[in-house]
Amino acid sequence: MRAMIFAAGLGTRLRPLTDRRPKALVPVGGVPLLHRLLTKLHAAGCTHAVVNVHHHAGQIVDFLANHDYNMRIDISDESDMLLDTGGGLRHAASLFPGDEPILLHNVDILSNLSLDHFTATFRPDCLAQVVVSERPTSRYLLFDNDNRLAGWHNVNTGATRPPGIDTTALHPYAFAGIHLVSPRIFALMADYPDKFSIIDFYLEAMHNETIAAYQPDDFAMLDVGKIDTLAAANNFVTRYNL
Repeated sequence: MRAMIFAAGLGTRLRPLTDRRPKALVPVGGVPLLHRLLTKLHAAGCTHAVVNVHHHAGQIVDFLANHDYNMRIDISDESDMLLDTGGGLRHAASLFPGDEPILLHNVDILSNLSLDHFTATFRPDCLAQVVVSERPTSRYLLFDNDNRLAGWHNVNTGATRPPGIDTTALHPYAFAGIHLVSPRIFALMADYPDKFSIIDFYLEAMHNETIAAYQPDDFAMLDVGKIDTLAAANNFVTRYNL
């Protein structure tokens, strides 16, 4: 297994904790988020991880230099400009030679997902498989009866992509910040700008490629994105023995 950890974000919703440290090094249960995820990846059989950096990049570089996770770890440096998830993945393309799928994981997502089981289910016909769940959110990915991505809906504004799509005929799921992609994705991203969202990319690629939903059984996840979620995060890692 090989993976990319999105760790470059500014962590603005976690201020003041992120004023002087990157979000990836914010502790949950006394353990930095990045350490938790790398440990989980190694336990799942990951042999190569790429970590993108921007905000307080040097702290992440130093942290990784002082910890051994028994795997190859490369840095994808976005110090000059934060590239968002799509641009960040494409920027790291040269670090992912070969045709093995790539696991993408936001550093601030905690879950009980079995990563090795998820990667083992990757379908060769898919460009991407995205982990989803039925939980409240303001923005849903919409899937058809074959679990193929067919659209997007912002329930607060009513906006949809494609515009005017019949949302009642589709299944709304919340994206969990964990996905698997085929390395074919890099060629399809070639004409995109330096900075772009991978969700925006999926919503365009879905017309010609299969972006499939993966809904795990008994799935639990928590986005450690805000200060008021830290207490819940401490309880979460204890409850699920993470």
